[in-house]
Amino acid sequence: MAERPLPDTGASGRTSRDRSPVNWLLLVPMLLVIWPPLYNRDDPELFGIPFFYWFQLAVIPIGVTCTALVYRATAGRGEKE
Repeated sequence: MAERPLPDTGASGRTSRDRSPVNWLLLVPMLLVIWPPLYNRDDPELFGIPFFYWFQLAVIPIGVTCTALVYRATAGRGEKE
């Protein structure tokens, strides 16, 4: 069998989008859900739904917005080589 060359794992493969500070926005929805003391309560209620549930549902559009912002800020970078 012919041996395949190993992929280049050097720092030269990194692009500017790998280190963009905008990528930190992706932590926002994760941290909102991973820290239970923030939402582990019943009050305030919204349309009779306890805070515990509607907060988690509200994090979904926050996550979508953060992901879209990061995508738009980093899309197209590093493709011209």
